[in-house]
Order: sequence, then structure tokens, then C-alpha cells
Amino acid sequence: MSIQSTMESKLKAAFSPERLIVINESHLHAGHHHVESGHHATFDGTGETHFRVRIVSPNFSGMSRVDRHRAVNELLADELKAGVHALAIEPAAPGEKTLW
Repeated sequence: MSIQSTMESKLKAAFSPERLIVINESHLHAGHHHVESGHHATFDGTGETHFRVRIVSPNFSGMSRVDRHRAVNELLADELKAGVHALAIEPAAPGEKTLW
């Protein structure tokens, strides 16, 4: 199972979202530099290293933006430890305005 599919499954199970979009943005970072195993490296734009999560869930009602981010980051901690380099999170509760 891909990292993206794993993330989608975990988010659906934990948050029962009304809307969920997990976008692989790795290709947008081709040529960017990072440190890997103590050595400088360059992203080639392939793979599953950079993601954007757009999620609307009733679980977020009454939660601060920071708490929403924490909840998603805690849920996806294994993926972040295993190679996901960046995770942009756009959480909302039902009825809140989204730009997407």
C-alpha cells in the first residue's frame, strides 16, 4: 500500500471526514535540497515525501487550529518518521469556510 493510501485510510478511520483530499505534492519539490542520513541530497520529485491534507471532520468542532494540527500529526507520526518530509494540513469542521 502506498504512503498516500495508508494516510487516507488512517484519516478516514480516525476522523470520519465529510471531505478528505490527500495530495502528493512531491513533484513540486524536485531539485530542493535536504539532509538525508547526514548527507546533503536533492529531491528528485518522485516518491512520496511531501503531502497536503485537506480534511473536513465533525471531530474538529470545538478544537483550536493548533489542536487539529496536533491530532493529524499524531495520527500520521509513523509516516512522518518513515520518510514523509513535509505535511501541509488544512483542517476544518463542518460549516467552516474552506478555500478549496
